[in-house]
Amino acid sequence: MAEINTVLLAAKFREELMARIEAAFAPARVIRADFADDAAIAAAMEEADVAVLPADLDERILAGRRLRWVHCCHAGLNKSARPEVFQRGIIVTGAAGRSAPSLAEHAFFFMLALTYDAYGLKTAQGDHDWHRFIPCYAAARGLNGQTIGIVGYGNTGRAVAKRARAFDMRVLAYSRSVRDCPADVDAYFAGDAGDSLDTLLRESDYLVLCCQYSDETRHLIDGAALSKMKPTARLINMSRGGVVDQAALIAALREGRIAGAGCDVFEEEPIPADDPIWDVPNLIITPHATPRVADFEGNSTLALFENIRRYRADEEMVNRLRERDVLSGG
Repeated sequence: MAEINTVLLAAKFREELMARIEAAFAPARVIRADFADDAAIAAAMEEADVAVLPADLDERILAGRRLRWVHCCHAGLNKSARPEVFQRGIIVTGAAGRSAPSLAEHAFFFMLALTYDAYGLKTAQGDHDWHRFIPCYAAARGLNGQTIGIVGYGNTGRAVAKRARAFDMRVLAYSRSVRDCPADVDAYFAGDAGDSLDTLLRESDYLVLCCQYSDETRHLIDGAALSKMKPTARLINMSRGGVVDQAALIAALREGRIAGAGCDVFEEEPIPADDPIWDVPNLIITPHATPRVADFEGNSTLALFENIRRYRADEEMVNRLRERDVLSGG
């Protein structure tokens, strides 16, 4: 059993959650400190073997020679992927999954808006033109019975699959790791088993990206991948901008090689005012923002509580940073 002796608690939550975190770490000593207070952080790291942070780790945290585990209370961990972390065998975990329900809803906002031509409807409404409503639905087909391909079957991917079932969609999923086919999925493909994305690319009416951003997934959706998609298909990116070759997506949309896209993330954020992506047809843009879940703070601590148990039981930690997940070169 792995012992926890001293914990730096620099993340801040409502007092009820702070007390629960301290109780979960008991009998370890918990030191509360403001993450912006360099002196307090330095003093705590002289003793701490565990640190719970509101952001990525930095040199102040790595100065702790007793450090064994860092939990960052946010989702993306790429900025914490420093060589020293892996050299020293420090465990780094995060809060991925806290926004999964809202991210999944956001994906369906894109899907429904594209299916029902929300922009065309709003234009017709603004023009007070009843007859212009009709073309918006001339070739439209509802989500039921259509195929959704989910790339990345983590927290968000699972939440998307659950909602796709409620729409009576056929669900295909692709992930890196081999596993039994999940209950909400009709067919599951794994990169570690030698499977490719080709089936999802060819058969999906909606391709939803929920995967991590790493060397393996950079420009996963490039010109070649887009060329394999149906001309009636729509691409939804809820992952990171770099997963999609943005220039290739712009070309595919302009040339009508896919029917539409919804993107919450982009290769450069904020998008420059003169970027051509602003004026691409059949593209819905949102600014890397989604509504929060009902209890964002509570959701942010779920992985932490589970990992306290797993750490002490020497079990595999959830949301753990691995070298293979890191994007080299920034």
